Amino acid sequence: MKTILIIEDNNDIRESTAEILELSGFKVLQAAHGKIGVDVAIQQIPDLILCDIMMPELDGYGVLYMLSKNPATYAIPFIFLTAKAERVDFRKGMEMGADDYLTKPFDDVELLNAIESRLSKQQKQESYYSKTLSGLEKLAANAGKGIEELKALINSRKVRQIKKKQVLFYDGDDPQGLYIVLAGNVKTFKLAEDGRELTTGLYKTDDFLGINALLLNEPFTETAEAIEDSAVCMLGKDAILDILNRYPDVNQKFFKILANDIREKENQLMELAYHSVRKRMAQTLLRLSKQSATPANFKISRDELASLAGIATETVSRTLTDFKDEGLIEKKGSNIEIIDITRLGKMKN
Repeated sequence: MKTILIIEDNNDIRESTAEILELSGFKVLQAAHGKIGVDVAIQQIPDLILCDIMMPELDGYGVLYMLSKNPATYAIPFIFLTAKAERVDFRKGMEMGADDYLTKPFDDVELLNAIESRLSKQQKQESYYSKTLSGLEKLAANAGKGIEELKALINSRKVRQIKKKQVLFYDGDDPQGLYIVLAGNVKTFKLAEDGRELTTGLYKTDDFLGINALLLNEPFTETAEAIEDSAVCMLGKDAILDILNRYPDVNQKFFKILANDIREKENQLMELAYHSVRKRMAQTLLRLSKQSATPANFKISRDELASLAGIATETVSRTLTDFKDEGLIEKKGSNIEIIDITRLGKMKN
């Protein structure tokens, strides 16, 4: 039997939610405000926490902050209950490590679906970590104790599930740490003054995200958004900088990653400045092929291709049609299959 802790100062909401959960087979713990909730969570270690945001004594953000500092409660799935739906509230909660939101009033189905989904995803956490550590070995194969500390740091962090189109951080946000993509794909982009979007980076499983802002200790200069349902974890700024400062070998590896990111952006700028539309589209498809788990076949929308190549959506459609007629690709909806990668690579400017 799974145990759910409800931290809610409204007696009617707390008791009615508890009744729904008990009828569904859960053991329920209740707390009337944040301070009691923190004590109950530490003593009982529930399987999941439902927590209101606006409460006396200690609000929901304070509860999440205190539990995130305790190794025994850090990884407990945490769902906010809130009547406020402004973007700033969602951003603040997700940046602090919340797993999901339920906006009041919610019905029985919404409540149970959110809980079952989070409990199911929690069970996948160990498999995510085991996969990404293989990539970490390549990152710092000879770093000795440094790599072991980095592994331990990653294993102690909480997996965040982010849905397609969900923003990880915005241009101008202060970096709270370094992100690792554990599953899925994340892109970074900038918006032009006329509202057009230009994709500046693509990040797949095992990639590190936000290194430049972290090392420069400056705000992010681009926005990060999930291209598909993804899983990430964040290594806190102080913890990762401590490892980088104490282990020069690990430090050098991260600088290599940063240098590669800069080189990719330089290449992209050269393509935008000097390449024809056909050449830019060919290079974009090759770049997507390298990023994809199935290089010869991947899925991407026209808008995303336009953002990557820096061209209009209508031009994307015409160019892809030309490539298809020339036997370079096959296209069905948003699925693209590369037929002749050699000719794409040799596309003349």
